[in-house]
Amino acid sequence: MLLGLMASASYFIYLVTSQENSTLAVSLSTNALKFYCPATGQYLGECTGHSGTIHEISFAAPSSPQVICSCSSDGTIRAWDTRSYKQISLLRTSQELFSLSFGGSSGNLLAAGSNSQVLLWDWRNSKWLASLEESHMDDVTQVKFAPHQHSKLISAAVDGLICVFDTDGDMNEDNHLLSVMNVETSVAKVGFFGNTYQKLWCLSHIETLSTWDWNDGSRELNIEDARSLATDRWNLDHVDYFVDCHYSLPDDKLWVIGGTTAGTIGYFPIRTGLEGAIGSVEAILEGGHIDVVRTIYPAASTYLGQNRGIFGWTGGEDGRLCCWHSDEIAEINKSWISSSLVSRVQRKNKSRHQPY
Repeated sequence: MLLGLMASASYFIYLVTSQENSTLAVSLSTNALKFYCPATGQYLGECTGHSGTIHEISFAAPSSPQVICSCSSDGTIRAWDTRSYKQISLLRTSQELFSLSFGGSSGNLLAAGSNSQVLLWDWRNSKWLASLEESHMDDVTQVKFAPHQHSKLISAAVDGLICVFDTDGDMNEDNHLLSVMNVETSVAKVGFFGNTYQKLWCLSHIETLSTWDWNDGSRELNIEDARSLATDRWNLDHVDYFVDCHYSLPDDKLWVIGGTTAGTIGYFPIRTGLEGAIGSVEAILEGGHIDVVRTIYPAASTYLGQNRGIFGWTGGEDGRLCCWHSDEIAEINKSWISSSLVSRVQRKNKSRHQPY
């Protein structure tokens, strides 16, 4: 049985879990945020206020685990208290905002990507700090602070450039731009991987995949026909798009996650030491979605308690939010789609995950 979470005209754009894994937050095409219990799908509350598309959401620093921030095409970054679902702060700009990230050596910086600019604030007091205007020539689609080098900030844009900044001290591009990498096509998503997160994966808007060492700016892998290679690595329909990449630190392993227009997605391993090396699919998520999957949030392998055995969560253009359980936990036999719990028969094939 499927119970639609949203009206047919709305769909999911972005999802993330809180640091203590007690709350699943999703942004919707209705410009609202909604919150659910990760294990059960129970609806918890919602936040409204944006007048344009919410491009990215992120829980704030560990010192404020109850705060989530959202950036939007309406030119604002809004902070919300997930206990009361009320807006608690507002940063307003004159530009569309595509991405945001928390970091800095003191954990006080909030970065955002806008129309050819990288913007920086002290998020503790909402003080504007800098506007980096010379490094990019088009929309900045991604900003991310490095996990193990908190002062380092990565930005990526439609102009095909990935820039590395040092955010310590008074910010200016003359002294703080460390390096530039040229992907040579519009950048959609980037993320860190490697045992010290010294490497960067990059997905482009034309579905190419590349990997980089961002410390020295060298490109290690460039796969221009990534969708075709992934399609050859499973026996299902053609891989039509990539949703994201996922890196497991305990396994030191990177996957690219591809999907079909019918809603099936697969995890394909990337062997970065070999040119064009997309391995055979290692996990298939099928039966939950009937349209394009827009966002995926893989569960951490350390999840315990009520979240034990969860493989991850997905949201799609079909208006469905799905929770997937790992077949490796035999006693776990409940998954959920949207707001309804459904039973699932355990399968012996550990490479397939279904919400039924």
